Amino acid sequence: MGKITVEFCEIEGLKIITPAVFEDARGYFYETYHYEAYKEAGIGDVFVQDNQSSSKRGVLRGLHFQIHHPQAKLVRVIKGEVFDVAVDIRPGSPTYGCWHGEILSAENKKQYYIPANFAHGFLVLSQDAEFCYKCTDFYHPGDEGGILYRDPQIGVKWPIAEGMEIILSEKDTKWGGLDSLKRE
Repeated sequence: MGKITVEFCEIEGLKIITPAVFEDARGYFYETYHYEAYKEAGIGDVFVQDNQSSSKRGVLRGLHFQIHHPQAKLVRVIKGEVFDVAVDIRPGSPTYGCWHGEILSAENKKQYYIPANFAHGFLVLSQDAEFCYKCTDFYHPGDEGGILYRDPQIGVKWPIAEGMEIILSEKDTKWGGLDSLKRE
């Protein structure tokens, strides 16, 4: 393939993508997305929306998902560093409730492919971070679901540094645990 290297995770469907980066005295160049290369790697999704967020150290966003309009996501960081987490919430999956976390940064340029029917969230580890992601469906405001980031049943090991203040949105403080998912 040459354009990307793909690492498979212990949870079926999750993939870590490292692009081929071409550097010289001027700086660097790499393709952030190439449909044919990703399709060859088993990611044939059609992405319909790109999003970008900026967050400061300690911001934890998630764990979010869309209930009736699930989205696959291709996520990356263009400034700073985050710990990015996906939780398998696919009904009937042998790894239901299991999670995988990955450090994504502007420096390592890794991308994380998260299939539909996973809850997703991230914690900002650097002073600030800019986070970009492609989605396979449009955002539907009334369709959002979530799981509390510290649900003991899931047991995500967030790398919270001593003295780090965790900053959550109001809605992210109110999600229930995995057992409380209301999926029709």
